[in-house]
Amino acid sequence: MIASVKTKSSLQKKFLFVSRWGESLDIVNTIKLEGHEVKLFIEDKPSKEIGYGFVPKVNQWEKHIDWADIIVFDYTGYGKIASELRKSGKLVIGGTEYTDQLELDRNFGQSELKKHKIKVIPSKEFSTFNDAISYIEQHPNSYVLKPCGETQELKQLLFVGTDDEGLDVIRVLKAYEKSWGNDFGNFQLQRKVKGVEVSIAAFFNGHDFIYPINTTFEHKKLFPKELGVSTGEMGTSMFWTKESPIFEATLLKFKETLAKHQFVGHIDINCIVNGHGIYPLEFTSRFGYPQILIQRAGINEPMGLFLLKLASGEHFKLQTKKGFQVGAFIVVPPFPYDDKKTFNLFSKDAVVVFKRNGKEGVHPMHLKQVNDEWLITGNTGIAVLVTGFGNTMKDAQKMMYNRISNVIINNGYYRTDIGDRWSEDSDKLWSWGLL
Repeated sequence: MIASVKTKSSLQKKFLFVSRWGESLDIVNTIKLEGHEVKLFIEDKPSKEIGYGFVPKVNQWEKHIDWADIIVFDYTGYGKIASELRKSGKLVIGGTEYTDQLELDRNFGQSELKKHKIKVIPSKEFSTFNDAISYIEQHPNSYVLKPCGETQELKQLLFVGTDDEGLDVIRVLKAYEKSWGNDFGNFQLQRKVKGVEVSIAAFFNGHDFIYPINTTFEHKKLFPKELGVSTGEMGTSMFWTKESPIFEATLLKFKETLAKHQFVGHIDINCIVNGHGIYPLEFTSRFGYPQILIQRAGINEPMGLFLLKLASGEHFKLQTKKGFQVGAFIVVPPFPYDDKKTFNLFSKDAVVVFKRNGKEGVHPMHLKQVNDEWLITGNTGIAVLVTGFGNTMKDAQKMMYNRISNVIINNGYYRTDIGDRWSEDSDKLWSWGLL
């Protein structure tokens, strides 16, 4: 009895989470419930209320560096300080200046893919709308318009053209010029390639990838059947696998480079694949949201212990469920738009109600907790993520939507087809030898 208590106490750690928008709240709360001490800092001012009542919050994370056993940076942009803390001897999960640049500078990401002898889709970066329009007129084709830098966080600005001569992209560029002027920043035009969009992701311990790896299918549009505005993500389906031709053709080739930069964390590469090959699109060199929360539904070990092993540079096999995991956001107005007046009128402090006892598979997003009630806060309208898992995609979907039916959020909306693409996508991937 005494020995087991000592063992338990020796595993209890102090986790300091440094968050951009509070997206890691559910991970922080989970680690707290596992018996560890946690503190959460949120940088974005409108998001400061997120997490109150769930976990201890701090206003200046730097004052708690000495307190922490492990520091977790949940977003890009902290790479320099994360690397400095690692060099000082702290256990840190987060990016580096190199991996930050992979995600934030699309041009750099593409050049690094070429450097690692990975085939890329032709693309070109622009700083003015007129130059981009002239380029399309001289090189007519279908294009994808992708903002770069900080503007890429506004997912509704991404535009996927369908016209073979690029006329629809030209119209969008002219509209952006009127509405944004010189404030849009740099952007990229990428040749559009048809196929299955799939992401390959893995955790990296500073030296090597941790297996199994994760295969993810994002559902980015607001409405079912990929209609409406791009939101970044409305839901995701995924599975874990020991090996993948897509992983071997892309991320695995970055192993030595990531080790050289002592990267510790999660990295994802989004690709378009078809019968002609694998075409990487962009990196996410951090936790993905809601990806990490859906991954948690498939991880069979405590999150605190897992992150401790990862930050410590241990070589281990991640214990995961067989089958599939799915997750869907329940959102409220004005999502996916930024409209403070609408948010305050329809959504701020709205209560998340559960028909039955039990919140299994319901993950708090932009919430605070008051008198054991979950209230919506922040300013974007992302209320909760609901997950499910099963041996088949249908089983996972059934669990998730049963759980969604237990949640009542006034004015809430969500997609009803997360995972439906799998039957068609899997057939294509098998036929191309990519599963």
